[in-house]
Amino acid sequence: MRFGIKTLDDFSVEGKTVLCRVDINQPVDKKNDTLRSITRIEACVPTIRELSDKGAKVVLLAHQGSDIEYKNYYTTRPHAKVLTQLLEREVKWIDDVCGPTARNMIANLKNGEILLLDNVRFMAEEQTLFETKLNLTHEEQAKTQVVEKLAPLADLYVCDAFAAAHRSQPSLCGFEQVLPSAMGRLFEKEYCVISELMERPAKPLVFVLGGAKISDAFMMMENVLSGGLADRVLSGGLVGNILLAAKGEDIGQGSLDFIRKSNYENYIDVARKILKEYADKIIMPVDLGYVQDGERVECSVGAVPQSITAVDIGSKTANMYKELIMNAKTVFVNGPMGVFETPVSELGTKEVWDALGETEAYTVIGGGDSITATSKYQKTDKISYICTGGGALIRFLTGEELPVVHALRSAAKKFGGN
Repeated sequence: MRFGIKTLDDFSVEGKTVLCRVDINQPVDKKNDTLRSITRIEACVPTIRELSDKGAKVVLLAHQGSDIEYKNYYTTRPHAKVLTQLLEREVKWIDDVCGPTARNMIANLKNGEILLLDNVRFMAEEQTLFETKLNLTHEEQAKTQVVEKLAPLADLYVCDAFAAAHRSQPSLCGFEQVLPSAMGRLFEKEYCVISELMERPAKPLVFVLGGAKISDAFMMMENVLSGGLADRVLSGGLVGNILLAAKGEDIGQGSLDFIRKSNYENYIDVARKILKEYADKIIMPVDLGYVQDGERVECSVGAVPQSITAVDIGSKTANMYKELIMNAKTVFVNGPMGVFETPVSELGTKEVWDALGETEAYTVIGGGDSITATSKYQKTDKISYICTGGGALIRFLTGEELPVVHALRSAAKKFGGN
């Protein structure tokens, strides 16, 4: 047991059916039914292999796609193919989560076999809207369909999804109420590394926040600033655009329309309140990049054409951010500076990542897009620590107990090892 949570060392799994929740959410090429990155899948392989090698009947639960839009959801079929290659053994797959067919396959698994179920977010109870609107307790989550249908078939629940540990959803927090539970090897590693680091972070500590997962960014921003953890917050991507709009800067009607279309308009008010208290510590872009006739164009904030959507920070902002990163002692990064997937809008992200590779600061990268950018710009061996979690890492840094950590600790008290 570590941090009040059971580990795999506390259980004998031979012949046992183990429900293992992993986070293998990766960028998908839907046209070719393939994955653009396999970093998170590689990270959870040790836990899956250990369970299989020890003779467990392994049932993997995972999600694919964020809750920004339902159209982002996708099947876990390509993930099973990648896992089969990495583990060098068959990983079965079924296009079902907890229906009769899935339950029948689970019941007929043999020792050492592995089955990956389809995307748990195809179940309404696993969606963030369900989570935020109903706000179910962990005990209530244990009564949802996914838990009530699968738990009776299992002997043990293992959570190896540190990247999703900030979520309070049935597949993450419900099973611990009815099954002996443990954290997997990846979860254990990430929890330990971040815990030890945050006991005494070297200052100044700079947060770099970007990307499109607005809820994660604004969820932690006020906490790390009010608690004195962050000395500076550098903003980019949609996070930066919302902060600029909250400040009253003209970012162009196109950018504002995109914020409204994404249902993030309410975060402008959230950002306005944060700026009122901590404007001196929040650094916003001074120029922006956009695409016109297939070419990159940069302009000062306030000069973006009204019909255009800004897709990157500008060169002046990138240089300013690079200097702040170079002078920091610790840097936490969650999210790119713009649409880095295409050459015309990647400058800001590339420049910031170049600085992360050069700085002498202790650098921590978190989140799927950040990991993808790290790989793209070949900085993997230059980063001090790469955490599979983005939102979970941010929540952890605020000092708040993560929902999954709370659930696992409760299970440790309720159930013993075997």
